[in-house]
Amino acid sequence: MKSSSILTIAVFLSITFSIHGQTQKDSLAIRQVALDYIESQHNVKPEQFERAAHPRMVKRTFWTDKKTGKEYLRETFTDAMILLAETYNKNGDGFPENPKKEVIILDIYDKTASVKLIADDWIDYMHIVKLNGKWQLINVLWQFNDSSDH
Repeated sequence: MKSSSILTIAVFLSITFSIHGQTQKDSLAIRQVALDYIESQHNVKPEQFERAAHPRMVKRTFWTDKKTGKEYLRETFTDAMILLAETYNKNGDGFPENPKKEVIILDIYDKTASVKLIADDWIDYMHIVKLNGKWQLINVLWQFNDSSDH
């Protein structure tokens, strides 16, 4: 009786994980979204950012008002990020010659993923969602490595 219960639990768990787990294709697509996000700025390719982000993507960080010293939340949206990708590294001096771009997939379910991107001077925590078969960036929470830079 005991061994049949263990077998039942094992079968249930394997079915559950296979239904909700990611595929290799999903992992590669999620990684590509994170790379498109950062490489769009490296390569001055706004279309690369547009490919990665949902039109309603929101990017947030904390910031410090230099006069009052109070921290507040800053938000940036897809349209501003497209403009950033178009202009930030236009002179080729916005990033080191070989910029850091380490993508760590923290968690994946069937339609959602959490990713950490480690770049040169900051980190980004991302939420990526699969809508109509396509993985898209919807949320970014970031900070500089040195939080006093905010």
